[in-house]
Amino acid sequence: MALLPTIRSPRDLDALTTDQLCELAEEVRAFLVENVARTGGHLGPNLGVVELTIALHRVFSSPDDPIIFDTGHQSYVHKLLTGRQDFSQLRSRGGLAGYPQRSESEHDVVESSHASSSLSWADGISRAFARTGRRDRHVVAVVGDGSLTGGMTWEALNNISDDNDRNLVIVVNDNGRSYAPTIGGMARYLNRVRTASSYETLRKRSDRISSRLGPAARAFYRGVRGGTRGFLSRFTNNEALYSNLDIKYLGPIDGHDLPMLIETLELAKEHGAPVIVHAITEKGRGYEPALRDVADQFHAVGKIDPVSGEPVGGSGASAWTDVFAQELVEVGSEREDVIAITAAMLRPTGLQPFAERFPQRVYDVGIAEQHAVASAAGLAFGGLHPVVAVYATFMNRAFDQVMMDVALHRAGVTFVLDRAGVTGPDGPSHHGVWDLAMLQLVPNIRIAAPRDAERLREEFREAVAVSDAPTVVRFPKGSVLPDLPAVERLEDGVDVLARGGAEDVLLIGIGPMAHIAMDVATRLRAQGIGATVIDPRWAIPVQPSVIDLAAAHRLVITIEDGIRVGGIGTRVRQVLREAGVDTAVDELGLPDEFIAHATREQILEDAGLVASKIAQDVVAQVLGTRIPIARRAENSADFVAEFAERRD
Repeated sequence: MALLPTIRSPRDLDALTTDQLCELAEEVRAFLVENVARTGGHLGPNLGVVELTIALHRVFSSPDDPIIFDTGHQSYVHKLLTGRQDFSQLRSRGGLAGYPQRSESEHDVVESSHASSSLSWADGISRAFARTGRRDRHVVAVVGDGSLTGGMTWEALNNISDDNDRNLVIVVNDNGRSYAPTIGGMARYLNRVRTASSYETLRKRSDRISSRLGPAARAFYRGVRGGTRGFLSRFTNNEALYSNLDIKYLGPIDGHDLPMLIETLELAKEHGAPVIVHAITEKGRGYEPALRDVADQFHAVGKIDPVSGEPVGGSGASAWTDVFAQELVEVGSEREDVIAITAAMLRPTGLQPFAERFPQRVYDVGIAEQHAVASAAGLAFGGLHPVVAVYATFMNRAFDQVMMDVALHRAGVTFVLDRAGVTGPDGPSHHGVWDLAMLQLVPNIRIAAPRDAERLREEFREAVAVSDAPTVVRFPKGSVLPDLPAVERLEDGVDVLARGGAEDVLLIGIGPMAHIAMDVATRLRAQGIGATVIDPRWAIPVQPSVIDLAAAHRLVITIEDGIRVGGIGTRVRQVLREAGVDTAVDELGLPDEFIAHATREQILEDAGLVASKIAQDVVAQVLGTRIPIARRAENSADFVAEFAERRD
């Protein structure tokens, strides 16, 4: 009889024997491969934490003992053990989220999938429990070794070590990787521990001997091994890592040895003060295609064949990331001063080809966006031109450094923001919808949003040519859109994509939204309304020709895939008012709310960012029945009468 379907809550684990728990672990792995292959998602990280998650829920009592995952992409096993076993719509609207989500379960605590924050959460929750007399409750933070490259973890550890009177267990899930292999001095240190022959040889030899001697010998070995962990830690010099933190350290232990995990976590639970449990795990454990994937061990996959691991479906079109990757190599071959920086996202942001061609000109700083940006300012001061490539959502983490280290010092740094706008299935914390509103606050910044591959190549080159201010090039997730040539390029670089008879409506499409603007224009012309479509190319600063065109039209519509509040439309409206232009502006964008996981198309439709809805509203504005009302034309009355007659 299968065990997994019988697990409806973590306490169902209490009735299982150790052997049954091991059987359950194998069932969970098979379930993950079969189901994630159908939907896509974070496969490798979850295969690596099966035994660890089972042990956590066996020892601790969630939700009374909150378990915090850093980052949340490793929470699939946690979902299965807390009663969520319908993965058929994983990361799709109406289905399970790909990260912890409070609306799904009381067992989910922290929803954000931005790394390195778990220890701060755990610090705060454990302090609250201690202060309010709930000393029977424990807090557990599961933090990957990749997240230890982020500065917040060390700020939290510094504070945790200052107050040891609370029940806090920190589990370091050490698989040597964040997205790809973990980098930096911390990674090298942990790698020496992970691969130390003194530890591995003794462990494996003891495992073999005890397995031959039967259950009694295995029980004795577990006890001896528990007693010698401290010795082994000192022998491999690992305890030096935490010696100055005044936090109890247990490990390293095999993160796939369920009995040992349970014993160690029980020791940690009984300690009565903060404890670090160092568990060595294997990303992609038990699934050969993932283990063969040197790049990222199936960190995140689309739909795949569960047997071979090969992708299925797909459009075959080039991705925005690939276009940038190729152009960066071209620019790098022409300019030796161009270097690249990323925060643990070498492959996902397209820097791998550049790293292969120019290995000495790439810096992966780990999950440390703040450091990446401030370091880039220093590199620019030293005569280089850094290209900082990160996901748009992670740019939020380094806003202060963009403002005070780069912009204030007029450093020539180019930020390339991948996954800008709506990303779809990854959910609220991964949508890159805040960058346009946030970054345009920065003095002297220049922000480009390409509409197609040719403009991406073009605008990236223009960006790295700027040496006295920050520049930004942003593009969405997924396949690049078809080339959309301009009918005219104005003197200040603004592209006119279409002119349509009378100057009734000026449609300003930001980046890929220019394609929607063109569809809207076609629909308006069919209704007898003249429409001009432009792509500013450089959304910030607003160019003079945009002001001139707006003054000549009766209504301005801005369309962007960022939030409306403080977005490009807001900036256009402000600039027009400063210039004395009274043309009405309708700013279309995304609502200022956290948007749940769904497809990009579903989210844009919800926000009214589809051509049919936009065209319908524009017609009403031109007719004067919807705010903002288009400025009256000289023949407005005749136009309205003619339009009404045509509709009848």
